[in-house]
Amino acid sequence: MKVAIVGASGAVGQEFLKVLTERNFPLTELVLFGSFRSAGKEYEFKGNKLVVKELVHGDDFKGFNIVFTAAGASISKEFEKDITKYGAVMIDNSSAFRYDDDVPLVVPEVNAEDAKNRPRNVIANPNCTTTIMVVPLKVIDNISPIKRIHVASYQAASGAGAAGMDELDMQYKQITKGEEPTVNKFAYQLAYNVIPHIDVFTDNDYTKEEMKMYWETRKIMHSDVAVSATCVRVPTLRAHSESIWVETERPVSAEEAREAFAKAEGIVLMDNPAENIYPMPLFLSGKDSVYIGRVRKDLANPNGLTFWCVSDQIKKGAALNAVQIAEYLIKENDI
Repeated sequence: MKVAIVGASGAVGQEFLKVLTERNFPLTELVLFGSFRSAGKEYEFKGNKLVVKELVHGDDFKGFNIVFTAAGASISKEFEKDITKYGAVMIDNSSAFRYDDDVPLVVPEVNAEDAKNRPRNVIANPNCTTTIMVVPLKVIDNISPIKRIHVASYQAASGAGAAGMDELDMQYKQITKGEEPTVNKFAYQLAYNVIPHIDVFTDNDYTKEEMKMYWETRKIMHSDVAVSATCVRVPTLRAHSESIWVETERPVSAEEAREAFAKAEGIVLMDNPAENIYPMPLFLSGKDSVYIGRVRKDLANPNGLTFWCVSDQIKKGAALNAVQIAEYLIKENDI
């Protein structure tokens, strides 16, 4: 099993190295690719030093089985044919192919089988906020089909990559020293603030991040479910949080939902209000699962249920989900 990571020096690329190690992914060779600026950098993997190769057009991907790409949409589009022309499966972490009808958009706990139908040998990883949300949505949908979803996200600086995390950390230090905080990655100062604006605004005044949750949820769940999102950047480093309201065809009790969450793959239930037990990003950064708490009936809707979830944006929201897709294909002998 010959594997490559494109964009190895970025936050998600670095997370791939950790996840492949933690899960003892069955590879025989790992090759790292990056821009000319990253070429020559060395990273450790299972005790070995790997040197980043410059990503160039040609036949460098001949003989590879899986290529994880995490270098941005423009790079993914430019190098798609180079990566796939000799049979490698490209599992892409950008937005490049998510809405293409001939590219499956996959979260293994929800629609793993879609990964088998890949005419271009490309599989897309969803946006991190969507990935985190659809894992518990699938559990509720199995009890009673979901008709409507409202979600408010509380997204960490990690959503803007390593540079976003660095900027937040720097802002706190600058403010403590009485200096003017540096603002580059976000529309405004993030330290001591929340920003109800992630990605660009679209014609309907929703941001692109919010519309991603609408488009992607429907594609992943094979549903025309109504989705309305508000995405907010908050001053935490890693792990996104989401407050989710769902309306189902029949009423689903909180007890029924908790029981299903407790048994579900990829979910950890943390829900004991009497003991102040609920998921928080402070304690869940670097973890694999989607953590669920605050499960309760929606007081405004007899068929409504609401809950809180937290998951690591770089891990389950990106690198881990991609690796789980690859693991599924290996298990199914489809790679």
